[in-house]
Amino acid sequence: MTNDIIELVTKVGEAMEAKRWMLSTAESCTGGAIAYSITEVPGSGDWFDCGFVTYTNTAKADMLDVPSAVIAQFGAVSEEVAAAMASGAVANSSADIAVSTTGIAGPTGAVPGKPIGTVCFGWARGDQVHTERLVFQGDRHAVREQAVAHALKGVLRFCE
Repeated sequence: MTNDIIELVTKVGEAMEAKRWMLSTAESCTGGAIAYSITEVPGSGDWFDCGFVTYTNTAKADMLDVPSAVIAQFGAVSEEVAAAMASGAVANSSADIAVSTTGIAGPTGAVPGKPIGTVCFGWARGDQVHTERLVFQGDRHAVREQAVAHALKGVLRFCE
């Protein structure tokens, strides 16, 4: 874990504490790395509620209430699924806000229109949901690390 990510987590914690919000994560391609990064910072228990690692479509549906029809229509790597994951994380936790990731970290898994490095993000608070789709460069580790940093930056933007 880089110092930049620890610095981002620290800023997220300050923003969450200032708002008196709790955060949850819903992760697929990052495999719990966002939650891991958060819990590396002492005191994160004051603002981090829980993390869901939902690597399979079944887990997304069972744990986060992502409709199977949405996965079938748009694919697991889509902004629509990222939005549903983030909303499901809020609904299935005590968190006020959630961040989600779903993507293709590689080295395999690319499909037409979704190259390796594609990551979809969701941030949710109540009925407000924001999504983004980015394509990162590099190997599996680099894609996941960039995704963690972007997810945390999005939480900061959502707190503004």
